[in-house]
Amino acid sequence: MKDFINKLYKNHSLIYKGLLFICTTFLIVYLFPKSGKFKYNFEKGKPWQSENLYAPFDFAIRKTEAEIAEEKKNVSEKTLLYFNLNDTIEKSVINEYAIAFQNQLVDSLSRSEAKKLERAGEAIISELYAYGVLDESLNYPQDQFVAILDGREQVQSGFYSNLVEQNAITPIINDILNKNGLSEYKNEFVSLFFDLVKPDLSFNKVITDKALQDELDKIAYIRGSVVKGTLIVSKGEVVEGGKYQILKSLQSEYESQVWNEADYNWVLFAYTLLVALALLMLLLFLMKYRIEVFENNTKVTFIFFNISLIIFITTLVVNYNSKYIYIVPICVLPLVLKAFFDSRLGLFAHVLTVLLIGFIVPNSYEYMFLQIIAGIVTILTVSELYKRANLFISVGQITLIYIIAYFAFFVIHEGSVDDLKWETFIWFILCGLATLFVQPLIYAYEKLFGLVSDVSLLELSDTNSKLLKELANKAPGTFHHSLNVANLAESSANEIGANAMLVRVGALYHDIGKMKQPTYYTENQSTGINPHDELSSRESARIITDHVINGVEIAKKHNLPDRVIDFIRTHHGTSVVYYFYMQEKNAFPDIEVDKSDFSYPGPKPFSKETAILMMCDSIEAASKSLKEPTSTKIEAFVENIINKQIEEGQFLNANITFKEIESIKKVLKHKLANIYHLRIEYPE
Repeated sequence: MKDFINKLYKNHSLIYKGLLFICTTFLIVYLFPKSGKFKYNFEKGKPWQSENLYAPFDFAIRKTEAEIAEEKKNVSEKTLLYFNLNDTIEKSVINEYAIAFQNQLVDSLSRSEAKKLERAGEAIISELYAYGVLDESLNYPQDQFVAILDGREQVQSGFYSNLVEQNAITPIINDILNKNGLSEYKNEFVSLFFDLVKPDLSFNKVITDKALQDELDKIAYIRGSVVKGTLIVSKGEVVEGGKYQILKSLQSEYESQVWNEADYNWVLFAYTLLVALALLMLLLFLMKYRIEVFENNTKVTFIFFNISLIIFITTLVVNYNSKYIYIVPICVLPLVLKAFFDSRLGLFAHVLTVLLIGFIVPNSYEYMFLQIIAGIVTILTVSELYKRANLFISVGQITLIYIIAYFAFFVIHEGSVDDLKWETFIWFILCGLATLFVQPLIYAYEKLFGLVSDVSLLELSDTNSKLLKELANKAPGTFHHSLNVANLAESSANEIGANAMLVRVGALYHDIGKMKQPTYYTENQSTGINPHDELSSRESARIITDHVINGVEIAKKHNLPDRVIDFIRTHHGTSVVYYFYMQEKNAFPDIEVDKSDFSYPGPKPFSKETAILMMCDSIEAASKSLKEPTSTKIEAFVENIINKQIEEGQFLNANITFKEIESIKKVLKHKLANIYHLRIEYPE
């Protein structure tokens, strides 16, 4: 049991990665739609690329959305509108009219004129209530059919134009008075009827909606069927019109009914296999090409988390409305991964993520092409992310690529630009704006996962920071040495395409361990007194090598990132403190001196950046001993120091080539020549 526990503990990192791999796979599969994927790709107006397709089973031909929408529109226009009639209103209006007419108009008129006016008023009431007066204005076509209900019984029918709306009462009064030659009484009658006329019709929405729904339910969503074995489309035949709709019907039937009812578990299993395969490729890539990332569980978790997050957001948008799919800022993924790792890893993860998203988006080929191209542009254009202008420029380029690629696809599909969906360009612009959110996102990730980006490195490179000020006060010589090394290292990194910002920060902090006992290092000795004169060679060597361990302790105390601490640990590798080693050998010639007692604890540099720092640190420190330097002396000096480091195997773990080392040598020679203000040596 104890051996089993020990074995688990030794392999806990791999076990964690395995669990992370399984959990991420199932999470992504859970987000995917639980249906099959039609195995044929086809586009309207393009030739059928596959072999002749025969119907695999009987299926119905579905109508197009445009056809169904047109039928629904026709049904809505022909459906009866139902109104409730209050038959007491007209009687009460007639009675009130008789009384009001006698009280307001009769006294000032002759008997015949009064009789004529009274009959005109009755005609107005009859006209108004022939079908009825509405209690509200409704936005329906004038030729829409209506039915008037008294209780549950239909008592009248006609067109909506037969009903009187409130704003039509005055025109009806004027019209009848004009016909009877009584137009001079318009004002009196309008005033009279203003208080008398009351609506007797109210819209019955419940019955109308039910009648409409009953008619809509009768609409057939299919217009024929295809029998199993029937030839649907031949190879090379253009997919358009009826053929296109038959294929869409087969695709819909294939993805919904067949898979959901028959092979749900198989579909789930197949999705799991494909997702697991994609994530496995990512793990294998990390294991083979980014071993330092693979061995760090936090970094692997970070990568898997970002992939899952992008797929989750995309799934939410697709489920809400797939037309907004291009608003999702997929290019945030390569931006984030490039900020914390490198371009190659960012692009690899981006491509795998886009391939996985291809399962859930419509027009998957078009979508994947656009997103992969955008990802490549992101990787190629974004550099020095800590410079705000660079991010804005890159986002503008990404948005432009989206627009150009989408425009090209649309023209290929439709053959013209007449029906171009201009609102899609707005989605691309919104996507670009959302991509700018990457800056605060990077900051949040730094705090959550303990990672470091170029933005943080820029802050650390400030020589006014608390730690570097302390170094300048306690060990001014070391601080000046660190600045010189930083300049040399930055130039060297730029020459071979390494991370110049990272190596500069590493150089600034690599010797902070010397603050503990600054006077034991020659650059800080200003009085001419050397405390090593009173110590044995072993004690002196131990003090010198301890500055690496002390530096790591100080760095951790001040919460410096691990990527910076790596420079403190590796800047001397496993080299020997040669001066005190030889001093010990000369003092005790008969005793074999153990080199390990005079060696730095290591480890050796394991990246281009840490290797660059080791070279620049050694060159800068040793250059102080150059007497009357010339170009020839400097060249030999640089060659000797770096070649010795190569012979000792200090760069075996670093992914740096001989060609890159030669380039670094050239930079260092040129920089030293400038420092010592050397002129070109002319032949004698």
